[in-house]
Amino acid sequence: MVLSSENAETFALQVLGWLVTNDDLLPVFLGSTGADIDAVRSGAGDPGFLASVLDFLLMDDAWVIAACDALQVPYDRPQAARAALPGGQQVHWT
Repeated sequence: MVLSSENAETFALQVLGWLVTNDDLLPVFLGSTGADIDAVRSGAGDPGFLASVLDFLLMDDAWVIAACDALQVPYDRPQAARAALPGGQQVHWT
């Protein structure tokens, strides 16, 4: 599946909305990124920040499954969206 950058940003915003309502996972995201709630709000319009939201989600299969189930999307949607955002075309070998 190939997503446009606009569709990828929309999906990443949906993931961000899911993330901020997740009382267990939001503190992990904030701690791992060093962001605070104000940075999350201001970053919501930044494709680079939205890419980092998807990078975070993609770190754990259980998070991907939980988010996709909640958003009722296929499990490959986060990776497809990440590929359409800045830096998504880069190959990471490690």
